[in-house]
Amino acid sequence: MAKTIFAFLNVSLVALYAIGSGLWVNTGDGFYRSLKRPFWQPPDFLFGLAWPYNFLVLIIAGILVANNANSFFRVLYTVLFAFSVGTALLWAYSFYIQHNLILAAISLAVTALLTIPMVAIAFQTKVWFGLILIPYQLWLIVATSLSIGYQVLNKG
Repeated sequence: MAKTIFAFLNVSLVALYAIGSGLWVNTGDGFYRSLKRPFWQPPDFLFGLAWPYNFLVLIIAGILVANNANSFFRVLYTVLFAFSVGTALLWAYSFYIQHNLILAAISLAVTALLTIPMVAIAFQTKVWFGLILIPYQLWLIVATSLSIGYQVLNKG
Protein backbone atom coordinates (compact mmCIF):
# COMPACT_ATOMS: atom_id res chain seq x y z
CA MET A 1 0.00 0.00 0.00
CA ALA A 2 2.77 2.49 0.91
CA LYS A 3 4.52 1.82 -2.40
CA THR A 4 1.34 2.67 -4.30
CA ILE A 5 0.84 5.86 -2.31
CA PHE A 6 4.39 7.03 -2.97
CA ALA A 7 4.15 6.13 -6.66
CA PHE A 8 0.92 8.16 -6.84
CA LEU A 9 2.57 11.08 -5.00
CA ASN A 10 5.48 11.11 -7.44
CA VAL A 11 3.20 11.01 -10.48
CA SER A 12 1.09 13.79 -8.92
CA LEU A 13 4.20 15.90 -8.39
CA VAL A 14 5.12 15.54 -12.05
CA ALA A 15 1.58 16.59 -13.00
CA LEU A 16 1.84 19.63 -10.73
CA TYR A 17 5.26 20.44 -12.23
CA ALA A 18 3.94 20.19 -15.80
CA ILE A 19 0.73 22.13 -15.15
CA GLY A 20 2.43 24.84 -13.09
CA SER A 21 5.15 25.28 -15.69
CA GLY A 22 2.55 25.40 -18.43
CA LEU A 23 0.66 28.15 -16.63
CA TRP A 24 3.67 30.42 -16.11
CA VAL A 25 6.22 29.73 -18.83
CA ASN A 26 5.61 32.07 -21.74
CA THR A 27 8.37 32.41 -24.32
CA GLY A 28 6.21 34.33 -26.74
CA ASP A 29 5.65 37.46 -24.67
CA GLY A 30 7.49 40.73 -25.05
CA PHE A 31 9.49 40.34 -21.84
CA TYR A 32 11.14 37.07 -22.79
CA ARG A 33 11.75 38.11 -26.38
CA SER A 34 13.36 41.39 -25.23
CA LEU A 35 16.01 39.66 -23.10
CA LYS A 36 19.62 39.32 -24.17
CA ARG A 37 20.26 35.58 -24.42
CA PRO A 38 23.35 33.69 -23.34
CA PHE A 39 25.32 32.51 -26.38
CA TRP A 40 25.11 28.89 -25.19
CA GLN A 41 21.31 28.78 -25.19
CA PRO A 42 20.10 25.82 -27.24
CA PRO A 43 17.57 26.39 -30.01
CA ASP A 44 13.97 26.75 -28.83
CA PHE A 45 12.85 23.45 -30.36
CA LEU A 46 15.16 21.54 -27.97
CA PHE A 47 13.14 22.83 -25.02
CA GLY A 48 10.03 21.36 -26.63
CA LEU A 49 11.78 17.99 -26.93
CA ALA A 50 13.52 17.98 -23.56
CA TRP A 51 10.57 18.71 -21.30
CA PRO A 52 8.30 15.85 -22.35
CA TYR A 53 11.30 13.52 -21.90
CA ASN A 54 12.08 15.04 -18.50
CA PHE A 55 8.51 14.67 -17.27
CA LEU A 56 8.33 11.09 -18.56
CA VAL A 57 11.55 10.00 -16.84
CA LEU A 58 10.51 11.74 -13.63
CA ILE A 59 7.31 9.68 -13.68
CA ILE A 60 9.19 6.46 -14.44
CA ALA A 61 11.92 7.09 -11.85
CA GLY A 62 9.38 8.11 -9.20
CA ILE A 63 7.36 4.93 -9.71
CA LEU A 64 10.48 2.74 -9.79
CA VAL A 65 11.94 4.27 -6.63
CA ALA A 66 8.56 4.08 -4.89
CA ASN A 67 8.27 0.39 -5.72
CA ASN A 68 11.89 -0.71 -5.23
CA ALA A 69 13.66 1.51 -2.70
CA ASN A 70 13.55 0.87 1.03
CA SER A 71 11.11 2.94 3.09
CA PHE A 72 13.64 5.58 4.11
CA PHE A 73 14.83 6.25 0.56
CA ARG A 74 11.28 6.12 -0.81
CA VAL A 75 10.23 8.89 1.58
CA LEU A 76 13.42 10.91 1.14
CA TYR A 77 13.21 10.78 -2.66
CA THR A 78 9.59 11.97 -2.60
CA VAL A 79 10.29 14.79 -0.13
CA LEU A 80 13.30 15.97 -2.15
CA PHE A 81 11.25 15.77 -5.33
CA ALA A 82 8.43 17.80 -3.76
CA PHE A 83 10.86 20.53 -2.74
CA SER A 84 12.55 20.48 -6.16
CA VAL A 85 9.18 20.86 -7.89
CA GLY A 86 8.43 23.79 -5.58
CA THR A 87 11.71 25.52 -6.41
CA ALA A 88 11.32 24.77 -10.13
CA LEU A 89 7.88 26.36 -10.08
CA LEU A 90 9.30 29.29 -8.13
CA TRP A 91 11.79 29.70 -10.98
CA ALA A 92 9.01 29.74 -13.59
CA TYR A 93 6.95 32.24 -11.62
CA SER A 94 9.93 34.45 -10.74
CA PHE A 95 11.29 34.48 -14.28
CA TYR A 96 8.16 34.78 -16.41
CA ILE A 97 5.64 36.46 -14.10
CA GLN A 98 7.68 38.58 -11.68
CA HIS A 99 10.63 39.10 -14.07
CA ASN A 100 12.90 38.64 -11.05
CA LEU A 101 15.94 37.12 -12.71
CA ILE A 102 18.00 36.88 -9.52
CA LEU A 103 15.37 34.91 -7.63
CA ALA A 104 14.80 32.78 -10.72
CA ALA A 105 18.50 31.89 -10.97
CA ILE A 106 18.72 31.07 -7.26
CA SER A 107 15.60 28.92 -7.29
CA LEU A 108 16.76 26.94 -10.32
CA ALA A 109 20.18 26.38 -8.72
CA VAL A 110 18.41 25.01 -5.64
CA THR A 111 16.33 22.76 -7.90
CA ALA A 112 19.48 21.37 -9.50
CA LEU A 113 21.07 20.81 -6.08
CA LEU A 114 17.98 19.05 -4.71
CA THR A 115 18.01 16.71 -7.68
CA ILE A 116 21.53 15.40 -6.94
CA PRO A 117 20.45 13.26 -3.96
CA MET A 118 17.39 12.12 -5.93
CA VAL A 119 19.70 10.78 -8.63
CA ALA A 120 21.90 9.17 -5.95
CA ILE A 121 18.87 7.45 -4.42
CA ALA A 122 17.79 6.22 -7.83
CA PHE A 123 21.31 4.86 -8.49
CA GLN A 124 21.40 3.22 -5.05
CA THR A 125 18.09 1.51 -5.78
CA LYS A 126 19.16 0.24 -9.22
CA VAL A 127 21.84 1.67 -11.47
CA TRP A 128 19.60 2.09 -14.48
CA PHE A 129 17.05 4.05 -12.39
CA GLY A 130 19.78 6.62 -11.82
CA LEU A 131 20.96 6.54 -15.42
CA ILE A 132 17.58 7.64 -16.75
CA LEU A 133 17.70 10.71 -14.48
CA ILE A 134 21.15 11.87 -15.62
CA PRO A 135 19.80 13.78 -18.68
CA TYR A 136 17.31 15.58 -16.41
CA GLN A 137 20.11 16.52 -14.00
CA LEU A 138 22.25 17.77 -16.89
CA TRP A 139 19.29 19.72 -18.26
CA LEU A 140 18.85 21.42 -14.88
CA ILE A 141 22.54 22.35 -14.80
CA VAL A 142 22.32 23.87 -18.29
CA ALA A 143 19.05 25.63 -17.39
CA THR A 144 20.63 27.03 -14.23
CA SER A 145 23.59 28.35 -16.20
CA LEU A 146 21.16 29.93 -18.67
CA SER A 147 19.15 31.51 -15.88
CA ILE A 148 22.33 32.96 -14.38
CA GLY A 149 23.35 34.11 -17.85
CA TYR A 150 20.03 35.90 -18.33
CA GLN A 151 20.48 37.64 -15.00
CA VAL A 152 24.03 38.75 -15.80
CA LEU A 153 23.23 39.92 -19.33
CA ASN A 154 20.02 41.75 -18.38
CA LYS A 155 20.72 43.33 -15.01
CA GLY A 156 19.69 46.90 -14.49
